[in-house]
Amino acid sequence: MATSRLHLKPLSGNQLKIIAAISMLIDHVGFLFFPNILLFRILGRLALPIFAFMIAEGCKYTRNKLKYFLTIFILAAICQIVYFIYGGDTDMCVLVTFSLSILLIYSLQLFKNTLFADGSSALSKFISALPFVLLSAAVYVLNMFVIIDYGFFGCFMPVLASIFHAPKNCSVEGVTRLDTVPFHVCSLGVGILLLAVYYGGIQYFMLFSLPLLLLYSGKRGKRKMKYFFYIFYPVHLAALQGLYSLIQMLK
Repeated sequence: MATSRLHLKPLSGNQLKIIAAISMLIDHVGFLFFPNILLFRILGRLALPIFAFMIAEGCKYTRNKLKYFLTIFILAAICQIVYFIYGGDTDMCVLVTFSLSILLIYSLQLFKNTLFADGSSALSKFISALPFVLLSAAVYVLNMFVIIDYGFFGCFMPVLASIFHAPKNCSVEGVTRLDTVPFHVCSLGVGILLLAVYYGGIQYFMLFSLPLLLLYSGKRGKRKMKYFFYIFYPVHLAALQGLYSLIQMLK
């Protein structure tokens, strides 16, 4: 009798982001409408690590680093302005978190490019490390004075997911061998544990995102959906908040 085998179809970046977007929607629905039902918040724990992982991937593969950063940063600025005008909220949203993450990853890329470049001197390697060190310190201090979604460890989660990304044209075999999905997922797992230990509670459920990320194919997906994911965050929040306000008015 022939034995049947279970073949797991790898997930594209788009598919993972759809899972994360659904998770985030469930989380926010629970936060607004069902605050006493913990299951909504637990299911919502998948969103941050998946989006953090994909932010790291975006930094690796983007052809225009400035455009990639500005897209996230401008969306973050728009969201913050709306939050402040309509609710007086000065807490920074997760798009601010990811904007800082992107800057940290870019500075880390600069250091790795210099570190593994042929013929680079010890002085140039030291100088190239300074932006990452100084920016990391600045992000840490900023989190002491400003409430940023998921705090310092949230800012560093995409950075940890990018640790094993090999620099372009790197000839060091040991470095390129580490540039694989399992190593990226494991380093992200370290970031999840750090955040979960710091915040406690349901944050440990973020670890359930790791098996999904291990199925990542390394490909974006057939359809270009990046602009959908860019606008989903502010649009779904606005829709949910509008529905919540309407319900409160009708009570």
